[in-house]
Amino acid sequence: TSAEAVVSTQSTGEDSREVTFLEASKFAQENELIFLETSALTGEHIEDTFQQCASSILSKIESAELDPDKIGSGIQYGDSSTGPIGTGRVGRGARGENTSCPCS
Repeated sequence: TSAEAVVSTQSTGEDSREVTFLEASKFAQENELIFLETSALTGEHIEDTFQQCASSILSKIESAELDPDKIGSGIQYGDSSTGPIGTGRVGRGARGENTSCPCS
């Protein structure tokens, strides 16, 4: 798998929880999942969720656990004209402008 996460939303009070923080955290740990608690009200940790998933996927690509070039791997390059990170290729942005990867 690419990256899997258990994401819970904070409730207004501990009494209204159906699953405790500890139960959810333990489940995620036992199943090797990312666990985060977010707040729909304040937006707290929402971006962190995506950052941690992206970091997990990148780590798996760098360790060759995932291969974006392999069909059925669950991941692929977003813009085929740019190719793998670090190639220094020039691609096209969303508006058709030339972009160059600073990753090379």
